[in-house]
Amino acid sequence: MDDRTRRELLASGVAVGTVGLAGCSTGGETDTSETTDTGTATQTPTEPDYDTALTHDATAWEGYDAEWTAPATNPEGEYETELLVENLEIPWDLSFAGEKLFITERTGRVRVYDSGTVSDIAAPQDAIDAGSLEPGSDDSSWFVDGGEGGTMGVAAHPGYPEPPLVYVYYTATTDDGIENRLAYLDASAENPAANSKTLLSTPASSVHNGGRITFGPANYLWVTTGDTGDGALAADPSSLAGKILRLMPEGEPAPDNPGLDAPEVYTMGHRNPQGIDWLPTATPIINEHGPGPDEVSRLVAGGDYGWPTARRADAYTGSDYHRPLASGAVAGTTWAPSGSTFYTGDVEPLAGRYLVGALASQQLVAFTLTREGAEPPLGETGVRYDADWLGEGYRATSHALLTDELGRIRHLEAGPDGALYAITSNRDGRASEGFPRERDDVLVRITAA
Repeated sequence: MDDRTRRELLASGVAVGTVGLAGCSTGGETDTSETTDTGTATQTPTEPDYDTALTHDATAWEGYDAEWTAPATNPEGEYETELLVENLEIPWDLSFAGEKLFITERTGRVRVYDSGTVSDIAAPQDAIDAGSLEPGSDDSSWFVDGGEGGTMGVAAHPGYPEPPLVYVYYTATTDDGIENRLAYLDASAENPAANSKTLLSTPASSVHNGGRITFGPANYLWVTTGDTGDGALAADPSSLAGKILRLMPEGEPAPDNPGLDAPEVYTMGHRNPQGIDWLPTATPIINEHGPGPDEVSRLVAGGDYGWPTARRADAYTGSDYHRPLASGAVAGTTWAPSGSTFYTGDVEPLAGRYLVGALASQQLVAFTLTREGAEPPLGETGVRYDADWLGEGYRATSHALLTDELGRIRHLEAGPDGALYAITSNRDGRASEGFPRERDDVLVRITAA
């Protein structure tokens, strides 16, 4: 990266101000602005008018492979990380749309990385006022302003730029407290934030907000929600908290959802899931935070994954709860798993594995999910999850990579160039082992050395 490009990237970090998902009108629309007690103008957004419809056939997905088998090799090796952007403010999610890479910052911005530079799209005007530590700070605060809420998930419409819609999941302030909202905005508009539509709202709290959104193989929109610190909500089939949701592009429940009390729900009984992706067989895989044992699980429509009742072997045994494929109880460690991707790119040692960004352990965890009957990899540092109380269908093996090289890895995403992209959350007050550094937070590209 030359000095000119670096200056451009750093200069792009200027805040957007009050432009938001409830932003100002454009064109000849009627001005519906009001003035709040703080003197900030708020406007009713103009809803984009596009055809968002998609086909919903997982077998037509370009990544579909019913005969897929996991690699038998180990992912241990040397990897190179190329710094692309520095001094981000707690970036939370990534979504590629061709060469464009949409990025959210938990502090309240949606941004795009394109042709070596970063520019701002919108700052949700009603988003909570989340904060961050300064780069290189030696402060430690388990809860910076906003707690675990903020501007989180982002997903470009699968047809982008036709329609030019970008979906965002963020924590908003209301007259009755806070809530998490799913909305989309028109990224082609002069003021994209003012051209938006709220599709869904879910419970919110200072903890356990979930927040990952992504389109799956059949073009449904999936949303991970946390229990907001109240495990009873995860066990309540009528609540949207502690769930995996599966939606149409306009926010309606997918028509073949399992029919729980809340029709948006695909699975229930989750504590704080922040990662989801699919095997080439179109099988959904998620990961979620503890307490204590974190988990990686295969999703089955209508399944109850046990929270808050089951988290360890004694509670799962003899129950009808769906069991994890991998548990931190077996590994004897805490990952604090966040964003994840089933990687099919060109970094060969990692290809064919479910890759998870780990926060507390400050590493990339590579899970190899081997069909029953095939021989899984192990290696000197691998952990095999073969306890008889774990889930069926796949045998999981994990390898820890890049430990303390990047710090808290928040999310991973494969790029159109075949490389692996990652963002960090070192400015959220919880980093250790020398983080945050003066350059944090960062976007990096990972390749094989």
